Amino acid sequence: MTIYNKKGEPGGKQVYQVSDVSTSGGVTKGSLASEMFDKKGKSLAKANSTVQCTGGVMMIDMKLMLPQQQAQQMKADAKIDNTFMEYPVKMATGDALKDGNMTVEMNNSGLATTMNMVISDRKVEGRESVTTDAGTWDCYKISYKGKMTIKMGPIPINTNLDGVEWFAPNFGVVKTQSKYGGTAITSIK
Repeated sequence: MTIYNKKGEPGGKQVYQVSDVSTSGGVTKGSLASEMFDKKGKSLAKANSTVQCTGGVMMIDMKLMLPQQQAQQMKADAKIDNTFMEYPVKMATGDALKDGNMTVEMNNSGLATTMNMVISDRKVEGRESVTTDAGTWDCYKISYKGKMTIKMGPIPINTNLDGVEWFAPNFGVVKTQSKYGGTAITSIK
């Protein structure tokens, strides 16, 4: 997945690798390793997360939704619980989707930091065909309001992360867009 800045210029890449896919009791789970690279190809951060599907709902670990700057900071000692963002395979224009909430506790060289990310007001805006360098998908366009609060000491710093994403059923999110930039699937191997 290529990461674009707010001018639409490539600023790096996020590479995902799915492994250890298994099904038990009607739940399919897979391990997802990700690595972020800057525009020169230097590795910035690595993370492991999970994806699972059950009852017609794809659930993606919210760690994958962290903005690039925060993902880089996650190299520090961090504690994150698996918190999933849900994507029903069947959606309709106007549907409201479940909110997501994730808290991260970090310790960076002795400095305790708490980050909370809330994704709310998720709404299916419609269906759109999305074409990237990796192919064309029939997607649901989903708008959302996002808020990230980082607290180092007594003062919280709030950032709004409102945006739009395009979700292809049985595949995942293929494109995102916000005032800070966006992402798009540009290669599948």
